[in-house]
Amino acid sequence: MVVDNKISVGEIWQILEKITDPEIPILSIVDLGIVRDVKISPSLLVEKGQGVEVFITSTYSGCPAMDMISMNIKMELLQHGFTNIKITQQLSPAWTTDWMTERGKEKLQQYGIAPPVGKVMDQQFLDDLKVECPQCHSKNTKLLSEFGSTACKALFQCQDCKEPFDYFKCH
Repeated sequence: MVVDNKISVGEIWQILEKITDPEIPILSIVDLGIVRDVKISPSLLVEKGQGVEVFITSTYSGCPAMDMISMNIKMELLQHGFTNIKITQQLSPAWTTDWMTERGKEKLQQYGIAPPVGKVMDQQFLDDLKVECPQCHSKNTKLLSEFGSTACKALFQCQDCKEPFDYFKCH
């Protein structure tokens, strides 16, 4: 809650940790690396609280979840006493899976989605990639489809336990 117009940027980051990705609800938008920066701006000050600007980058151009994420950020900050909120979408630099936290990658694994491996994403890389099965941890897996349940995932199948699973593609 904003008290006497004083709140730290770190406290705002903690608030944002509560907001989950609509497509992968076990990941916060901070763990996913969508939140790039937070500023408490004197130009946004209002009578009952401070103005805050949150800079976000979508995981890929045209991501349908970004409008919902922006709305969820505004709603969460409103609940903490902010009345002047600005969401700025940054397109450059482009989002990369390198921005995901290690905690976020562990959460993906526990949820049943294989976390990203490496930094390159092309067809040859996908064909050669041995992704660890999030169910049985075997690396005897194969690519079934370059696209999984969402555009940012590929569909793999474990050849040992036979379970299909999503792989969060590198960007």
